[in-house]
Amino acid sequence: MVWGFSLKKFLKGAIAKAEELAKEKNGVILGQFVNPANPEIHYKTTGPEIYDDTDGKVDYFVAGVGTGGTISGVGKYLKEKNANVKIIAVEPESSPVLSKGVAGSHKIQGIGAGFVPQTLDTSIYDAVVAVSNEDAFATGKIIGKTEGVLVGISSGASLKVAIDIASKPENQGKNVVVLLPDSGDRYFSTALFND
Repeated sequence: MVWGFSLKKFLKGAIAKAEELAKEKNGVILGQFVNPANPEIHYKTTGPEIYDDTDGKVDYFVAGVGTGGTISGVGKYLKEKNANVKIIAVEPESSPVLSKGVAGSHKIQGIGAGFVPQTLDTSIYDAVVAVSNEDAFATGKIIGKTEGVLVGISSGASLKVAIDIASKPENQGKNVVVLLPDSGDRYFSTALFND
C-alpha cells in the first residue's frame, strides 16, 4: 500500500480509465510509460543541455526512475559522448523492482512505479541504488533548509544518492550531476513539511 492505496492497482486503474475515456471521446493516450518519445526527447534536449552546461565533464549522472524516460534518454546521450560516465538509477528501497524484481509499498512519489516501464532502457545504467523513505524525506527537507531549494521526495532520494557518491574519497574532484525533477510545493500538506 502506498499513500493508503495500492500503487500498481492505482496505475492500472488510471490507465484503464484513460483508455476508456479515449475511446468514448475519440481521444489519444500519450502513455508516458510506453511512448518512445519520452526517452527520445531527453536524448535530444536534456542530455545535450547537461553536457553543454558542464562542458562535457560529467563523471556520474544520477536520476530517479519513474517512467524511465529521463535516465534512458540522458544516459544514452552522455554515454555516446563519454563511455566512462556512470549512470546511476535510483529506486525506493521498499520497492526494489530494478535491483531485485520485487514491488512493494513506498512513500517516494514520482519513482518506483512497481514495474519496469517500457520506456526504460535497462542496459543504460551502471548501478541501481535503493533509498529509504526516511532518507528521501530527510534529504528533501535538508536541501530546502540549507540551500533554499524547494524539492520533492523523489528529488530527495536522488540527491541522497548523489551526495553519497560525491562524498566518497575516490570521487573527490569528480562531477556528479543529479536531476531534481519535482518541486516541493506540491508536498506542503504532506509529511515532507510537517515540522
